[in-house]
Amino acid sequence: MLVTQYITKQLSDISPKSIENTIALLNDDCTVPFIARYRKEVTGNLDEVQISSIVKWKKQFEEIEKRKKTILKAIEEQGELTDEIREKIDRTFDLTALEDIYLPFKKKRKTKASAAKEKGLEPLAKIIASQKATDIESIALKYTNNEVASVEEALEGARHIIAEWMSENTAVRNNLRREYKKSSFLETKKVKNIENEEEAQKFKDYFDWSEPIQKCPSHRLLAILRAESKGFIKLKNEIDREEGVDLILDKFSRSNHVDKQVYLAAEDSYKRLLAPSISNETVTSAKEKADDTAIKVFAKNLKQLLLGAPLGEKNILAIDPGYRTGCKVVCLNKQGDLVHNETIFPHAPQKQTTQAMKKINSLISAYKIEAIAIGNGTASRETEAFIKRMRFQKDVQVFIVNEAGASIYSASKIAREEFPNYDITVRGAVSIGRRLADPLAELVKIDAKSIGVGQYQHDVDQSKLKEELDETVFTCVNSVGVNINTASKSLLSYVSGIGDKLAENIVEYRKENGAFSSRNEIKKVKRLGAKAFEQSAAFLRIKNAKNPLDDSAVHPESYPIVERMAKSLKVSLNDLIGNKDLISKIKVNDFVSDKVGIPTLEDIVKELEKPGLDPRKKATIFEFDATIKTIEDLRTGQILPGIINNITNFGCFVDIGIKESGLVHISNLSNTFVSDINEVVSLHQQVKVKVLEVDLTRKRIQLSMNYK
Repeated sequence: MLVTQYITKQLSDISPKSIENTIALLNDDCTVPFIARYRKEVTGNLDEVQISSIVKWKKQFEEIEKRKKTILKAIEEQGELTDEIREKIDRTFDLTALEDIYLPFKKKRKTKASAAKEKGLEPLAKIIASQKATDIESIALKYTNNEVASVEEALEGARHIIAEWMSENTAVRNNLRREYKKSSFLETKKVKNIENEEEAQKFKDYFDWSEPIQKCPSHRLLAILRAESKGFIKLKNEIDREEGVDLILDKFSRSNHVDKQVYLAAEDSYKRLLAPSISNETVTSAKEKADDTAIKVFAKNLKQLLLGAPLGEKNILAIDPGYRTGCKVVCLNKQGDLVHNETIFPHAPQKQTTQAMKKINSLISAYKIEAIAIGNGTASRETEAFIKRMRFQKDVQVFIVNEAGASIYSASKIAREEFPNYDITVRGAVSIGRRLADPLAELVKIDAKSIGVGQYQHDVDQSKLKEELDETVFTCVNSVGVNINTASKSLLSYVSGIGDKLAENIVEYRKENGAFSSRNEIKKVKRLGAKAFEQSAAFLRIKNAKNPLDDSAVHPESYPIVERMAKSLKVSLNDLIGNKDLISKIKVNDFVSDKVGIPTLEDIVKELEKPGLDPRKKATIFEFDATIKTIEDLRTGQILPGIINNITNFGCFVDIGIKESGLVHISNLSNTFVSDINEVVSLHQQVKVKVLEVDLTRKRIQLSMNYK
């Protein structure tokens, strides 16, 4: 089977031609954003989601092919490879099925079956398995010798061999897999004498729990597995034992009357070999699905966070609040450069409120501050109240900024390279201010797992998580576009076709030669060849360039088309761009060619109307309830403003201005049934919530959005 056929089988809604052409582009080192945006005619107008699916199945096909080669080589080296086995492997495109084929040939440590074979008991095992002998004890007597002391020992050894055959039978394994998937129960019990009883209490719901694995939601399974890994509970996943034995006998029984030795072998095979293996496989499979679900939730949340509303290019005063150590204050110019930093002490124990107010006022005046960003950590609410008591000579907007992960950034290599002469407190404050100006540009510098917008992110498959999150960041960066003259190395590295090394070279070029004046100049960057330019140019924007298209999503390869459009209307390029009346007169069909079709031309026309438009919304001010400072201030029935700061499959968490976020369970989101939380709420959404319950001991808050 060819890769195109394999993917077509998985993605039946996409034509084989589109899949084939997309694979060719991927093999030519084209990126997903580039293909989706600038090769629509080649792919049949596939979007990023469809192209990413092709990438996923292509990778899986290649993994299967690689595993096949390894298995074939291993069997061949044992001298056991027959045409039948080769053909069986060739036509198998399922990793589990491949492993089942390989199982009898896999090198094992010494087993009870291998020990019995060494004693010459395999012929006896074959006689028993045939179920034709009438006096098996007499036959077994012939196999007793110095190594096999008795008839019972001979029969036991033969049963061990049969048990292994049963455990390696593909049909048996598949039947048990289906039964475990359909009927197995997860059962948990608390472990006695737990060392960390306080931490264990977080998982007390699972100290005595039972549930069909098929019905266990992803978040609960991950919680159970975390509790097990910490040694708080013991976990079993079982089906009815007799049902399991019967499924084995269905394949090995020769008549209605089951031979005693075969039955005993089936019991042994199930208990010792198959049940542990299939049970573990079932839990692993459920865990993989739970991982996929959790990773998708994380990726959705991360996307919403990265595409959060930017304030834009403003002079910003950022404050990282604190009590004893004071509030670190930094001033940033419109380009996000640090122009001033110092520390003020408006809170206890120093309580230098008057001096702090004078200092803030002088900084706002000196650096023409247009907005204030306050981190939402310790002393955030008090700092916000302190700032709002002040009266400024001009209008200054005040924002509370989510500082999750800022401490990770401030101690990182990236931060040290950006600010080698400043300590981590200054770097943290800078990060808070820059997040307000452009969340995407700043958050790409932080490991996404540290931002805290996922569920059980440390329990899921870490390589899968990294791959998905990297792809999410990559997609977000390229959907917005990047100002090549102000972007950091971290941001540039996520641009289509660039990567870490070329990003570094771009920054070096800027240092040596100043700002880029045109997209053509990008070609002068060291080691940035034709392919990298093709993939990246349209995602790199140049403000105030001589050619206005350099600050748009129009690809340089399409510039001649736009010039012909302007010429057809007898206007200049500058007169055409942004002029909706003129643009509406463009006859798109007149510009169709062998290489460029209607989809690309429509994209060009759309881009000409609002070139380089940022797809993100603008930042808006939000205020928490001033009377709520700690969890002790909460009362059942209160209606409070909040901001959604995390979304999971079981509900969303809402920041109501205190240390602890409250949970709106999925059942309390709406007065109608909710199947997909993301269809009802989004990250950073401003909401009103009702307090349902406050658990001061466990620091848990239950909220509702369905209270009207």
